[in-house]
Amino acid sequence: MSPELVGYITTFVLAAFVGIEVISKVPTILHTPLMSGSNAIHGIIFVGAISVTSASHGTVQLWLGLLAIVLATINVVGGFVVTDRMLEMFKPRRPAEEKR
Repeated sequence: MSPELVGYITTFVLAAFVGIEVISKVPTILHTPLMSGSNAIHGIIFVGAISVTSASHGTVQLWLGLLAIVLATINVVGGFVVTDRMLEMFKPRRPAEEKR
C-alpha cells in the first residue's frame, strides 16, 4: 500500500466520523435548511468528481470516478426531491372547490 493511499483512506475515515458527529447534533427543525446547503456543497463535489475522473489514468480509477459521479448525482437529486417535498408541507392549502 502506498503512503498516498493510506493518507486518502485516513482522510475519508476522519471525514466520515466528523460528518456523523456534526449531523447527529443538528435539531430536527434545521434538517431542511441543512439539506439544502449540503446539496449545494455536494453539487460542487459532483463537479470535482467529473474533473478528477476526466484525468484518470487507469481502469480502476475510471470506474471509481464513475461510481463517485453516480453516487453524487443520486445524492444531489434525492436531496432536492426530499427538500421539495418537505417544503410542500409548509405551503398554504387551497380551499376546496365550491360545490354546485
